[in-house]
Amino acid sequence: MGVLLTGFEPFGGADTNPSWEAVRRVPEEIAGYRVVKLRLPTVFGQAAELLRGEIARLRPEVVICCGVANGRTSLTPELVAINYRHARIPDNAGQVFLDQPIDPDGPAAYMTRLPVHGMVDAMQAAGLPASLSLSAGAYVCNDVYYALLGCEEAYGHRGLFLHVPGTDVADASQAARGIALCAEMALNDVAANK
Repeated sequence: MGVLLTGFEPFGGADTNPSWEAVRRVPEEIAGYRVVKLRLPTVFGQAAELLRGEIARLRPEVVICCGVANGRTSLTPELVAINYRHARIPDNAGQVFLDQPIDPDGPAAYMTRLPVHGMVDAMQAAGLPASLSLSAGAYVCNDVYYALLGCEEAYGHRGLFLHVPGTDVADASQAARGIALCAEMALNDVAANK
């Protein structure tokens, strides 16, 4: 199995989530690999559990999880996932975590091993707004990213989190193009480093 892509359900009173709207528009095949799409709940812990379960079941080469970061001015691949939860708003189950670790016994952070600088360059070359981000925040997006990178050795995939901006910056079709470009680069990187 090739690529697992995820986006989130709406949260915070929104009717849609641009991350899922973009993921839905990514082609069903990238560089000859099948693409599977999964919508995650915006719930601490539950989203990460669902993701790990699907990775264990599907055994993808590449997993790219997407979330929305309103206020950002570009598509932003995330370099780092931190062992930290701090929510300014409740998740969709009403949970609020303040100043807590995700895993008290886990490392402080994980870094993706995928070529995020090259992904930014490729998206920019394709005319898309893109830049590198060093913070996936401390909400459910980061929770999922920490789980994604933390289970790479167990399941053999390579993972990335990509924040999409609001639709005023990049519409769903543009964001989908960026996601597909990152997935293709990730697949090429995995194949080159086998």
